[in-house]
Amino acid sequence: MLRKFLDYQLSLTEKGKLFHRLRPIVEATDTFLYEAPLTTRKAPHIRDAVDIKRWMILVVISLIPCILAAIWNTGMQSFVYTSGNYQLMDEYLKSAQSIEGYFNFAIKDHRYLTILQLGCIAFLPIAIITYAVGGFCEALFSIVRGHDISEGFLVTGILYALILPSTIPYWMAAVGVAMGVILGKEVFGGAGMNIVNPALACRAFLFFTFPGKMSGDVWVGTNPTVARESLLKMNQEGQTTAFDGYSQATPLARFNISPEIKRIHIDAIAAGSLGDKVTSYPIIETYFNRWNESGQHHETLSHLNSEEMRSFVTAPVSSGGLGLSSGNYEDAYHFAALNYGLEHNHSWNFFLGDKLGSMGETSILACLLGAFFLIWTRIGSWRTMAGMTLGAFFTALLFELGSYTFGLDDGLWNPAALGFPAYKHLLLGGLAFGIVFMATDPVSSPSSHLGRWIYGALAGIVALIIRAINPAYPEGVMLAILMANVFAPLIDYIVVNYSRRKGFNHVRT
Repeated sequence: MLRKFLDYQLSLTEKGKLFHRLRPIVEATDTFLYEAPLTTRKAPHIRDAVDIKRWMILVVISLIPCILAAIWNTGMQSFVYTSGNYQLMDEYLKSAQSIEGYFNFAIKDHRYLTILQLGCIAFLPIAIITYAVGGFCEALFSIVRGHDISEGFLVTGILYALILPSTIPYWMAAVGVAMGVILGKEVFGGAGMNIVNPALACRAFLFFTFPGKMSGDVWVGTNPTVARESLLKMNQEGQTTAFDGYSQATPLARFNISPEIKRIHIDAIAAGSLGDKVTSYPIIETYFNRWNESGQHHETLSHLNSEEMRSFVTAPVSSGGLGLSSGNYEDAYHFAALNYGLEHNHSWNFFLGDKLGSMGETSILACLLGAFFLIWTRIGSWRTMAGMTLGAFFTALLFELGSYTFGLDDGLWNPAALGFPAYKHLLLGGLAFGIVFMATDPVSSPSSHLGRWIYGALAGIVALIIRAINPAYPEGVMLAILMANVFAPLIDYIVVNYSRRKGFNHVRT
């Protein structure tokens, strides 16, 4: 019956009929439900039920772990941060010190039902708006140009929704997807002709047009005003200080510190909790003893309270202190917790996705599950993923080793951000999501095997350079992939010509 109904609809859009210009929409519906009715007339004959739409559906399937993680974590953060209950927040932060405690917190009093509800309220409307507006733009250009509707938006639409903050206004999400599809793809000729990833083009448009809505305290709930008032209430009732207060700062925001904050500053702060487990403890203790003698203190480094630690770290070097300006101490305190995994900064929190950020980018585990599926189905390029991962990791490792090798006192007076552990960079921000789902876009990435290694490495290197050095952009993944997209044709051109001269075969078959 469905087949007869669709055939009737197609008959109304035949050439010369009244609804001929609407044929792309009817054909899109038909081929979505059935395989494309194409038959080869001469050899070679290919018999395969996996057409482009099914190929795109497999990519959407690979995103299911990220979608579920987006709903869960967005709901969890909204449940806690917008509650206005400092006791609930304190319980959450203490429970999240372990995986068992985290899930015990979620199932207590059936909280998981509220968490899932809040997550769906935040994510699903944005996903629906994205598909509706983006799909309309795709259909409109298909009707005007008289070609089939692009299957690629099945993936672009959900990717775009996943890389947005939960507080993005609905109208802004609609404008972003419309302008991204039009300027990032349609102006270049439509599907298969875009030179950059369409989903990233959508996000880049919003990032530079409405920066206040795409960065800062925009990661909790659906209403920034409600979240802000909730945090203010919790901090007042909980009588918190600047160091243990509740905030919406993401791990990347904590990472983005002034170069004036040196490794010795964060190591000294961490030594207050970790003692001699900090590798630079003997050197810091030397400074601390001078500070004790100069000020006639009678303290021990591992037993300083918060005010005494602040006094030591911000005291002038001439009097035995570490010379950090008072205005930078709070940032140094939070960076030390991030660097050494203190408080709510454990690596497992970041790996599972228990952190603030864009809705679908927080869980490394979800990204890995998607990566395994893409590689298993041979849809995603493992070379691109591996190239970008290695490029990012070794760039971070060079920064880390350089920070520990060169400079006074084994590099302790080098900027703290440069010495951040290399492996932790892979757990922060949207790097994992970008590696798996953004950099591997088949249209805007190279087609040659060697080209994919080079392209991935370039994106990874640039992403880490922007993150570690450029204070204006705490996250460089989006800009790095867009830049690599632009160079992809040139990379392919050089690789293919080099391979022909040398007799190698680096071209995808």
